[in-house]
Amino acid sequence: MTTNPQARPAFGTVLADQMAIAHFRNGQWTAHEMRPTGPIEIHPAAHVLHYASTCFEGFKAYRWADGSVRVFRMDKHVERMRQSARLLVLPVPDAEQLSKMVLATIDRVRDQVPEPPGALYMRPMLYGTMPNIGAASAPSNEATLIVLASPVWDYFAGGMKPLRIYVEDEKHRTADHLGMVKTGGNYAAAMGPTLAARDAHKVDQVLFCPGGSVQETGAANFLLLRDKHILTRSLDSTFLHGVTRDSLLTMAREMGFKVEERVFDVAEMLEWVKTGEAALSGTAAVLAGVGTLVHRGREHRVGTGEVGPVTKQLRAALVAIQTGDAPDTHGWLTRV
Repeated sequence: MTTNPQARPAFGTVLADQMAIAHFRNGQWTAHEMRPTGPIEIHPAAHVLHYASTCFEGFKAYRWADGSVRVFRMDKHVERMRQSARLLVLPVPDAEQLSKMVLATIDRVRDQVPEPPGALYMRPMLYGTMPNIGAASAPSNEATLIVLASPVWDYFAGGMKPLRIYVEDEKHRTADHLGMVKTGGNYAAAMGPTLAARDAHKVDQVLFCPGGSVQETGAANFLLLRDKHILTRSLDSTFLHGVTRDSLLTMAREMGFKVEERVFDVAEMLEWVKTGEAALSGTAAVLAGVGTLVHRGREHRVGTGEVGPVTKQLRAALVAIQTGDAPDTHGWLTRV
């Protein structure tokens, strides 16, 4: 699939023309079917519409130079979605079935996978469909599982630009026990504070640091970097266990970096960025550099204020694996 680089649409606004769908009814999953991407019928009393019983995933498939398509860390994302379903008390998709749905969708739309640095963004979604508005304290015994695909192009088509981040050291991003769940409610909870910070401080994102303890932004994990050293929050239930984060840390250790995963506070972060770097990690951008932190009305420049060399180095190294320009020594890629 090609398009005018000057007119490429925003990330996630274009969908491939086929999707996979399966249903959970009477205690079991139906076989999936492929159908044209389009509207779906849903009962107005569906559990998801009233009690937010929904979760999703996001990952990418890449077109290689030989014309093949490879999915990056599909197994890790499938397992994370199954974990989200368990924590939301939704019917848990079978790992093999969900993987087959992903691969079937990619295969059906393989001609719509962009050339690098573009990719096909995969979006499995699961939601409760039991029609019962009295089920506020009961799980949905019916569900629908859909796999969408979205051709996406170079996230940094205009060049990598340093982000402005507002440091929120009081509000929580979401409920602590659900922070590790990839559910729409968590993103909705972060939207109000993020939009307010954008209006007040002209920032790109909000870094949530409840009680002064650094966590993550509304949509990405947060890393501090300098030469051969990375510091990031240790995993717990309060924030999303990013697959990109895990990949970067694994790769960094192999490159000789000292990788610290521990709790740290805003004061330590602000001291670090006087000479070091900061970045956000996630599927869409892989690694995006931070140039400014705004905390309690004061702007703190991160390093030189530009995207740092360590951020660029690590991003380039991971992208090279994803696109086939460097060997995949971990078995992270699945051929379609």
